[in-house]
Amino acid sequence: MPRMFIASERRRQGAFHVLLLSTGSVASIKIPLIVQALLADPEQRFEVQVAATNTSLTFYDGKSVEELSKGRSQVWTDQDEWGFWKEKGDPILHIELRRWADIVLVVPCSANTLGKIANGLCDNVVTSVLRALSPVTPTYLFPAMNTFMYTHPITARQLKVVTEELGYKVIGPQGSKGLACGDIGVGAMTEWTEIVEIIKQCATVPNDNVDPLAALPEHALYNECT
Repeated sequence: MPRMFIASERRRQGAFHVLLLSTGSVASIKIPLIVQALLADPEQRFEVQVAATNTSLTFYDGKSVEELSKGRSQVWTDQDEWGFWKEKGDPILHIELRRWADIVLVVPCSANTLGKIANGLCDNVVTSVLRALSPVTPTYLFPAMNTFMYTHPITARQLKVVTEELGYKVIGPQGSKGLACGDIGVGAMTEWTEIVEIIKQCATVPNDNVDPLAALPEHALYNECT
């Protein structure tokens, strides 16, 4: 049964509204942990919503996020995007989500979704949110893919588009590490605990002159595709 999301009804005064976009990488399994950590903030600073590609839900159960958050956070899918709209004037999910969000994080960003973003495709709720997003909304991508997918020549071109033309910040992937597929090499997503710290830093930055990434370890930052 499709659900309805209205940004004006979901925004909480004084809260920092975090929109997580999960895509088809095994690192999506970390989504429930990120949501739980943010909602456990002792100052209750965060509200969190998740939009997921169908493939990303291979790796975690959207209902578990809703249960862990006691209903505060939902996982929104293509079924919700198109299942509710009936006529002009009805809310459109990807528009409502971008109106709601103070920060957007593609976590993880798969090779497939990276290619879609770089080429302006918007064939699911995740890429539709990004295509409709205001250019002033802070947007972070956390790549997660096989080593040879990441070091493929086209990946470097796509990352150049999203960083230089779209203005997104790309964090990671990690360096040499055992991957879910059994290979060892670059491509693993930034540790989920570091992603939580990035969000917390962004929520407390008083102005644009302070870099929320400055406190992160060097290995967490964007690795060139070489």
